[in-house]
Amino acid sequence: MRAADEMTDSQAAEIAEDVEETTPETPRKRWLWAETGLLLGFLAMGVLVMIKLWMDPNGRVLQGNDSDHGIFLFMLAHAERVVFDGGPLFFEDRFNVPYGVNMMANTSILALSLPLAPVTHFFGGGVTVVLLMTLGLAGTAAAWYWVLSRPLGRSRVAAAIGAAFAGLGPAMVSHANGHVNFVNNYLLPFIVWQVLRLREPGRAWRSGVILGLLIVVQIFINEEALLFVALTLGIFAVSYAIMERAEAKRVWKRFVGGLAVAALTSGVLAAYPLWRQFFGKGTYHGQPFDPSKYVMDLVSPGAFARNSLFGIGAITRRLSVSATEDNTFWGPFGLVMIIVSIVILWRNSAMRATAIAGMVLLVMSFGPKLQVAGFRTDVPLPFALIKHVPVIDLVSVSRFAMVPSMVAGVLLAFAYDRIREYPEKTRRRFRIGLVLALVPLIPRPLPVFEGTPMPEFITAGLYKQYVPEGRTLITVPMPEVTTGRTGQRWANLNNLDYATPRGYFMGPAEPPHNNTGSWSAPSRYTSWMFKNVGRTGEVPQITPWRREQVDADMKYWKAAVLVLVPDEKHSAALRTLLVELYGQPELVGGAEIWRVNS
Repeated sequence: MRAADEMTDSQAAEIAEDVEETTPETPRKRWLWAETGLLLGFLAMGVLVMIKLWMDPNGRVLQGNDSDHGIFLFMLAHAERVVFDGGPLFFEDRFNVPYGVNMMANTSILALSLPLAPVTHFFGGGVTVVLLMTLGLAGTAAAWYWVLSRPLGRSRVAAAIGAAFAGLGPAMVSHANGHVNFVNNYLLPFIVWQVLRLREPGRAWRSGVILGLLIVVQIFINEEALLFVALTLGIFAVSYAIMERAEAKRVWKRFVGGLAVAALTSGVLAAYPLWRQFFGKGTYHGQPFDPSKYVMDLVSPGAFARNSLFGIGAITRRLSVSATEDNTFWGPFGLVMIIVSIVILWRNSAMRATAIAGMVLLVMSFGPKLQVAGFRTDVPLPFALIKHVPVIDLVSVSRFAMVPSMVAGVLLAFAYDRIREYPEKTRRRFRIGLVLALVPLIPRPLPVFEGTPMPEFITAGLYKQYVPEGRTLITVPMPEVTTGRTGQRWANLNNLDYATPRGYFMGPAEPPHNNTGSWSAPSRYTSWMFKNVGRTGEVPQITPWRREQVDADMKYWKAAVLVLVPDEKHSAALRTLLVELYGQPELVGGAEIWRVNS
């Protein structure tokens, strides 16, 4: 830490000398205009990435991960109900009827969705999603720029390079394919800054309280990212203390004291929400998949992401688990420049500890067994030792690599300033390398597709004549994690004005007997039958037993009306099944519906 301060002072002196050489009337105004332009550039880049969705936010769907696009529409619809209808804050009872959804056990982004509830109410959840994605990308880059250029003392050019890599790099752009929570990372740089300030005399209480408040807000944006940053800072602190024992002995008491204040502040404020998350109705443990399934490939750091300028989708798909998980993908020159930056900064203890922390998280992202170029190997990795640790077992392993991407931005910023001490030839080579590294990573607009438009039966509120209070509207195919996404999208774009069963969310697999995490509600016979017909196109014979099962499920779901979603796979077969069960449909407001007496 002291070494980082010494570097900062040295660089500040160089920058001051440069400023003195400029004409006296222009430097401050020039930098003000330059920084304003830079921030507008960050915003323009965010708009560019999301431009296709901006063209029709409520009608288009992100192609990279339409499921997660849909689940965040659900989070926004919940917040709209809380603000405008007085719905419960930490639980949603109009989704997955009759059980409901524990919102604290899901990525409910309440710190974002509640303030923007008026946008969701008046303009639609689709507008809120694209707004949050755009501002999240730009805001995260701006936050890193401020922290790097102010408290960390980097030159403005160096800070801009680091901020662009950390806030608009391949990892962040990848998550913009559907992960609102992982795109809005602008509090993380300030959390890092406040942790570093705890070592300063007289800062334990003040910075501890500020840090605690930041932690609470981050809990209501993305707990997973908070965990990653906490692990990184822990590894950084231990590594630095080993390397600089005298400094560690000098500051450890106030540093630990500040952490205690932060823990107390955040613990008191977040105690009840966290109790609801881990012990309330709808809580779960573990993930619905094996940790070894979603990992980063050893080759991925040197490849290009699918949404980067030089990205090749076929290659990226072999190395990445999904379009929202391209968490490294720095490109060959990017990887080389990160390594070069580590070499340049290695003699500095703080930078060495930073690099070590990033490398540890990168190794963790490879999972329990190594994967190389898409091939699974039997080579064991350290993550196998901790994969069942509580809380760790709730995260997606590949996302540990988001931290190395942020660390890489910090290292590039510090290396850019340190290279000024080197001969001109070396400085020129470094800058050429940066250009070769960064230009191929310029993001392209994210792909979208046109969603199935809602029928007038829903948009005009005609369903209210058929769905009394306390009853549900069921779209067929039913909302699930892999099917029925259109039905879930319709319900959420209407801010859950009508209640609906099932859906895509995180909850217990078979409560109360099996509380393992699941992406959907416990299966019932009718939901399985609808899903199977939608998958195969084969309609079963409706026997008295099957009819009895369907009637029982409709009663359980409190169904009032079934609505067939058109243009789905095997929608004709699903229509035949519904006719067999309930007779010919009514055509109301452009929708085929079947009334249910349950």
